Amino acid sequence: MRIGFLRHGPTEWNEDRRLQGHADIPLSAGGRAKAAGYRLPDAFLGVPAFVSPLGRARETAELAGVADAAEEPLLIEMDWGAWEGQRLPDLRERFGKEMELNEARGLDFRPPGGESPREVQARMAALFDRLNRLRPRPQSCLLVTHKGVIRAALALAFGWDMTGKPPVRLDWSALHVVRLDADGTLEPDAMNVSLLP
Repeated sequence: MRIGFLRHGPTEWNEDRRLQGHADIPLSAGGRAKAAGYRLPDAFLGVPAFVSPLGRARETAELAGVADAAEEPLLIEMDWGAWEGQRLPDLRERFGKEMELNEARGLDFRPPGGESPREVQARMAALFDRLNRLRPRPQSCLLVTHKGVIRAALALAFGWDMTGKPPVRLDWSALHVVRLDADGTLEPDAMNVSLLP
């Protein structure tokens, strides 16, 4: 099964480089215009689609012409806990060495009161298991979600521990595709698939 990941369009917090997490920040005017211009590849038209419960993802799905996307709580953004609304450079300046050590933990990085990427991966593994149980098993599915979720899923596919340089530079206005085998194995397929018409 090919799974396409689509990140929501930009919000004002994205433009201000603030961590959003579970905060339900709507798309900005520019974000709505960008999402309305998305054109999915033919292979992802009319396929089973699932969307995060946060408004910015639901609105992106609608504007991109994704009809009847099912709301999926497992696709909600990583929980940034006490750091929602903050900027990473400010947190690095405030917490210094403590922040550096936390970020060096990769998959086990955790904001206070929040969620680690490894916990997001556990959510994704549960979702992938459910997708594999769909009957008939679809050839493709579309997931409209968030940067933290996509990074955690792609770390699974690439075998990346989220330390050091990422295995690929991602365009967050593109589609990122992985292959899910029936045994649950996840592998990269195609990154940065253009959504331009």
